[in-house]
Amino acid sequence: MDLRALFLGLLQGATEFLPVSSSGHLVLVPWLLGWPIPGLAFDTLVHWGTAVAVIAYFWRDWAALIRGAWHGLRTRSLNDPATRLLLLLIVATIPGALAGALLEDFFEGMFARPAAAAGFLLLTAAILTLAESAWARRSASGGDPPRALSALSWPDALTVGLAQAVAILPGVSRSGATIAAGLGRGLDRESAARFSFLLSTPIILGAGAMQVLKLFRAGGWAGEAPTLIVGFLAALVSGGLSIHFLLRYVRRRPLYPFALYCALLGILGLAVAVLRG
Repeated sequence: MDLRALFLGLLQGATEFLPVSSSGHLVLVPWLLGWPIPGLAFDTLVHWGTAVAVIAYFWRDWAALIRGAWHGLRTRSLNDPATRLLLLLIVATIPGALAGALLEDFFEGMFARPAAAAGFLLLTAAILTLAESAWARRSASGGDPPRALSALSWPDALTVGLAQAVAILPGVSRSGATIAAGLGRGLDRESAARFSFLLSTPIILGAGAMQVLKLFRAGGWAGEAPTLIVGFLAALVSGGLSIHFLLRYVRRRPLYPFALYCALLGILGLAVAVLRG
């Protein structure tokens, strides 16, 4: 089981931040391989592994945001760029938090349907393709230059937040949807990715906290400690590496390869679902 834990932990960490949907992979991969679906304890720990990864990678950013929040409270001003960015992150977090709280049963039901996850992977492929096509057309037409993260507006933040809410569905990539939304709003490629990763921190921590509560209520997880530790560390390491890779990748390269991968995995999942009846 430890080898499975290692594999699924690495898978969760990598796909949480690459635009290919971690939830879709954690639904489809065990189902395709005939493995038992990971339990609540394992799911909780690998999510916390990715949360620690994104906090560790962006610790300087979060330290600046916290200093900005303190400065804003003392001066009662939003002129500080860090204060403003923190408020924009809060605005962008609200749609996903509301959707998760109000539609929790609906989303949990979708996680029990591998065919649905496969179908939503096709949606992710379409989102990435459309975002890149629009980006290419805008660049070719010589329109307004891409904007940096410092130029992010309230409508930009809300649009990205709505994309994150949709990405609660298994198979819809959170990073893919939010980066695509940022590109669609005219952000430059690196700024869209950086805002997406910063935005992932509160949503992953919030989801992890809810899972921890469920885990302690359920009990009986102490005997799984070695497996849980393996999954946590694997998700932590692969999560940090995937963040570093994608930030470097999106500066100059398009998201089409990830779109193709999602399309192929989605088609495979649907085909297997039809064959299995």
